[in-house]
Amino acid sequence: MKYEWFEEYATSKKGAYKEYKAEWEADRYMIRDKMFMYRGINDSNGREIITLKLEPEMGQALREQSDGDIVPGYYMNKIHWSSVYIEGNVSDDLLRSMIDEAYQLILESFSKKAQREILEG
Repeated sequence: MKYEWFEEYATSKKGAYKEYKAEWEADRYMIRDKMFMYRGINDSNGREIITLKLEPEMGQALREQSDGDIVPGYYMNKIHWSSVYIEGNVSDDLLRSMIDEAYQLILESFSKKAQREILEG
């Protein structure tokens, strides 16, 4: 399987955990009650995807450079979320940086107090 390191990397972040959402048939990666990414199947074409929350400018730039391997987030806000096709040619380093960005964006959406609790937890 490509990106064998993915789950361990995502859940190794402070406060991050995985939960399965049956209605989506997808694994969601969360900090408390907020999702920063998920891994599942794109129903429109049956391809496995990883969907991540990104800064709009970053997501747009990556989509423009990816030759179709990074697309607007499947079934999500197309400005703030991007999907990576797992069988595509996105490098491990790029996917790691996208995971880092998604995690950081959601972490920063919490109050300063909650951020400290998460990071110290």
